[in-house]
Amino acid sequence: MMFSKHKNPWRLLATASALLGVPAAAMADWGLNLTRGVTPYSETVYDLHMLILGVCVVIGVVVFGLIFYSIFAFRKSNGAKPAQWHESTKVEVLWTLVPFLILIGMAVPATHALIMMENTGGSDMTIKVTGYQWKWHYQYVDEGINYFSTLANDSNVARQLDSGVDPKSVPNYLLEVDNHLVVPVGKKIRFLTTAGDVIHAWWVPALGWKRDAIPGYINESWAQIKEPGTYRGQCAELCGKDHGFMPIVVDALSEQDYAAWVAKMKSATQHAEASTAPVAAVAEK
Repeated sequence: MMFSKHKNPWRLLATASALLGVPAAAMADWGLNLTRGVTPYSETVYDLHMLILGVCVVIGVVVFGLIFYSIFAFRKSNGAKPAQWHESTKVEVLWTLVPFLILIGMAVPATHALIMMENTGGSDMTIKVTGYQWKWHYQYVDEGINYFSTLANDSNVARQLDSGVDPKSVPNYLLEVDNHLVVPVGKKIRFLTTAGDVIHAWWVPALGWKRDAIPGYINESWAQIKEPGTYRGQCAELCGKDHGFMPIVVDALSEQDYAAWVAKMKSATQHAEASTAPVAAVAEK
């Protein structure tokens, strides 16, 4: 009935083929696929995803191609007679062995990827991430630096219904914080994720992973960012009424810029401790 309305029914097939041939750059704008990310972790996840997707597409094309060919070539109206056989040993072995080999072929790269993802050994530095309602606490275990990161004030004001501020006028609305997590590029960073009240989840898509932050429990992850830049994420676990207002911002700096930032933070910490020492001494008396 559908083809009867068209003088050339093959035009539909030509249109479908043209759509399938859309350049990859244009396809990327649709946002229907994973992003490759900026770490070996995220790249491995992406490559494994594309490999398995390709296998599934090939299987789908072969299986449905055979089905449609059989329906067309051996239809009753064409005089086809059904074969009178069943329980073929060769067919049974074939459709058992082929899926088995396919699964083994997919299991090898998947196992390699999983082992790589869970290997936090050989890290150059360790950062402890603690989630609170509704902020993050970052502790640089090797440097003695720690601070809180909360929603930026302009986003916090704009989210109030009676503020009179248009959220569209705020850059990176709900995705900006007062204190960014600063890390060096090219270094393997070990992340220890936990929480101080309820379950949170620390998630930056460009890093390729998400880890639950659970009170009384520590999850390990790692990242090695290849490119300097700013990467944004959010809490990915419903943690209360302000769950949507605890974003994550990671600044990846060159080694020189990171070293300068560390020196600046240590200097500020020492200055703060020195200024509070006389007060603490008086309080003790």
